[in-house]
Amino acid sequence: MKLTILSTSDIHGYFYPTDFRNANQQSPFGLARAASVIDLVKSQSEPEDMVLTIENGDFIQGSPLTYYLNHFDQPSAPLLSKVANNVNYDVGILGNHEFNYGREYMEHVLSKRNYPILCANILDEQGQPYFGNPYKIFTHNGLRVAILGLTTSYISHWEPLDHVRGLSFVSALQTAKNYVPKLQQLADIVIVAYHGGFERDLETNRPTELETGENEASALSEVPGIDALVTGHQHRAIATHVNGVPTTQPGYRGAYVGQIELTLSDHAITHSEASLIKTAAIQPRIQINEPLAKSEIATEKWLDTIVGRLKKDAHINNPMMARLHGHPYLDFINQVQMEAAGTDLSSTALFTNEVAGLGRDVTMRDIEISYPYPNTLAVLEITGADLRAAIEQCAHYWQWDGQQVNVSKDYTDPKVQHYNYDLFAGINYTIDVTRPLDDRITELSYHGESVKKTDRLHIVLNQYRAIGGGEFHMFSADKIIKTVPIDMAELIARYFSKRQIVSVVPTSTYRVVANTKVL
Repeated sequence: MKLTILSTSDIHGYFYPTDFRNANQQSPFGLARAASVIDLVKSQSEPEDMVLTIENGDFIQGSPLTYYLNHFDQPSAPLLSKVANNVNYDVGILGNHEFNYGREYMEHVLSKRNYPILCANILDEQGQPYFGNPYKIFTHNGLRVAILGLTTSYISHWEPLDHVRGLSFVSALQTAKNYVPKLQQLADIVIVAYHGGFERDLETNRPTELETGENEASALSEVPGIDALVTGHQHRAIATHVNGVPTTQPGYRGAYVGQIELTLSDHAITHSEASLIKTAAIQPRIQINEPLAKSEIATEKWLDTIVGRLKKDAHINNPMMARLHGHPYLDFINQVQMEAAGTDLSSTALFTNEVAGLGRDVTMRDIEISYPYPNTLAVLEITGADLRAAIEQCAHYWQWDGQQVNVSKDYTDPKVQHYNYDLFAGINYTIDVTRPLDDRITELSYHGESVKKTDRLHIVLNQYRAIGGGEFHMFSADKIIKTVPIDMAELIARYFSKRQIVSVVPTSTYRVVANTKVL
């Protein structure tokens, strides 16, 4: 007998094979392609075999379509669940981004799912699993299979309090240690589906990040009794055995379907394999998206609406050069943030290399593509020492080999972290990449004066960074003195609507140098 475990993770609202850069685009990913893969695998399985399919979180947020539903058509938002139902998943897992639009919206969307949401380590005020189902047991041909659902416990570090009020987030590792022995008594096979990733290098087992609890998959693989592990969150494409446990992480936006195959004899595993099935060449099953057809048309129309104009083009042609020398697009984002928050100090990042910046005519499509996250803003009161520490941490991004500068491996392994390199507005500063780490800032001034450790400064940051996201521990929720509870895409659109034609005015002098030579 064979047990096959199929999974998607981090779909992020990309149901159609498009990234919305153009209307009617055909991209090599999307839930519709993944659904075709799932159908094919199921159709090829033998009657005595068992196939279980897992939706591993971060499903309802992340694309212009899901943004449109949240902001302009919330009554239609439960159609997202109907799309998921059409894939015929057996279980779903909560992702951290499910919380981005608040608990009420999340519950509204998920209310129409016809399969259970599993989450053992997010608890309500009574100490019970938030969605009521920590695990589910399936039976086929006498084989009992348990799936335990877990989610990264770090959500409370990223989300505003009103999004997580009344909930507690328990370590996924500790929860697994509590549940797995019980499930071994109830089932022949125990699967853990975890919306979280790996905190250690899969080859060397060395830590790749501070063990904060955001990612615990490496430690989970060491829990006795787990027969298969499905992961996500990091957007990595992984199919391997970790500490002997077959493990998958099926990438991002439906580019892959994770597949774990367990061969069994008398309900005992005799062989296991982990693989990824690439969806690019598979014909998409567009029919799964029929509930969203009207919303998709409305989204495309909305995306092509011109909301304003820039006086000068702010397209990004070379992301590396934009981070190295600064860029009008990043100046513009900081400009929007500073006006919204009433500060003259701000920072933002060029989140990915896919961010194209803005042309002179700006549509909602341009805004959504260039600012892909539903960030809100917060104002922090920090010290000059905090500011210097933040910039020193950003300076870790650069690696000097004696002749040229590159992106540090620490920012590309295990996943690319361009979003953790911030560029600041309202100050003048210089980074010398030839100097030792944490001693690279050779100039730092504010209003023409050198920044002192004891200075008190107000800075606007996105919510993720403001509460310390990205291991920026000099920032924290207790330093927040004001919030701007409007997401950035809307703030950008409002900024244009007030002015129509926008001029970008840099407010900082920013240099990356090797010794005194500007790179």
